[in-house]
Amino acid sequence: MCRLFGMSSAPRRVRATFWLLQAPDNLSNQSRRDPDGTGLGYFDASGAPMVHKAPIAAYEDRAFAEEAREVESATFIAHVRYASTGGLEARNTHPFLQRGRLFAHNGVIEDLGRLDAHLGADLSLVGGDTDSERFFALITREAESNGGDVGAAIESAARWIAGHLPVYALNLVLTTPGELWALRYPGTHELYVLERTTGGHHGDRRLDHAGSGGRLRVHSRELAEVPAVVVASERLDDNPHWRLLRSGELLHAGPGPRVTSRVALPEPPAQLLTLDDLRPEAAASQGVA
Repeated sequence: MCRLFGMSSAPRRVRATFWLLQAPDNLSNQSRRDPDGTGLGYFDASGAPMVHKAPIAAYEDRAFAEEAREVESATFIAHVRYASTGGLEARNTHPFLQRGRLFAHNGVIEDLGRLDAHLGADLSLVGGDTDSERFFALITREAESNGGDVGAAIESAARWIAGHLPVYALNLVLTTPGELWALRYPGTHELYVLERTTGGHHGDRRLDHAGSGGRLRVHSRELAEVPAVVVASERLDDNPHWRLLRSGELLHAGPGPRVTSRVALPEPPAQLLTLDDLRPEAAASQGVA
């Protein structure tokens, strides 16, 4: 399945080094399916969004993904993609940018024709072929119609999709220069949060997180002195305070260290898909280790 990662140290900006794809170092890793794309998003000192992303369609793309990237921001978003909808092109690679916000998604939404009709003129926000970017466009529209309340927009967009379209999963991370939101819905895929105290569980440790199978890794020496909130598709270290978000839980971090969450979508989707219901390529993307 796609790997989601989000981190906020807001209001403090910190330096972090990301490896979106590490070179395989053993036969077990080499036997795993390669991702179809990788991406990293953050914000510069002026608040402008910055995105580095590439499909894994050629040797050059793999080299891009394996390169260490040191960046500075108060919020970060990263994504490792296994394609379910849309070809191996940069326009289909996460994270997506709309109206100064960054977004990444893990899951499958079907009946995109109906979603396109619901978006209407706001389909112009979408530059690629994915269900994910269309979901983001619906969130963007809802935010613009409610005065910029992103949390309410996520809930409204997810509720409409859950009530009208076949859904496998809607897990997401969305960031602005000083805030982060995450949604796990429904319980199809895991999504964890770590409210990391200064220096981590031991009180004096830098952040050094690594995903399974040689995928995403992030390192930050400055988080030995700054608290942070981390959201990820899996536990990334041995800190005992990782918590699995509940099905339907919407989490908000920032500005500042305050974290709030609530179950915004307590009911399952009206048309909940199973892995057997998905097209072969979509099923492969969601079931991959």
